[in-house]
Amino acid sequence: MLTGKQKRFLRSKAHHLTPIFQVGKGGVNDNMIKQISEALEVRELMKISILQNCEEDKDVVARQLADGSDSELVQLIGKTVVLYKESQENKQIELP
Repeated sequence: MLTGKQKRFLRSKAHHLTPIFQVGKGGVNDNMIKQISEALEVRELMKISILQNCEEDKDVVARQLADGSDSELVQLIGKTVVLYKESQENKQIELP
């Protein structure tokens, strides 16, 4: 579980990132979660955008992404989700 200070730190790091995944009409599926987990292992911190045509609630989608990829939900602002997961081999971010 991340502390408030760690979440603030990660939000500042994620500010300049561009979303690399999009959740669309199909919603969240197993293949998407697998790809997100692999990308988190390399990047540790990433943004995911939820498209307008996504039929599920953005809070539900954010929770599904975080739970499915065993990552921490750093922020859900608008339709953008920020996820963090500490990498096993490519550790780049030192949390305060």
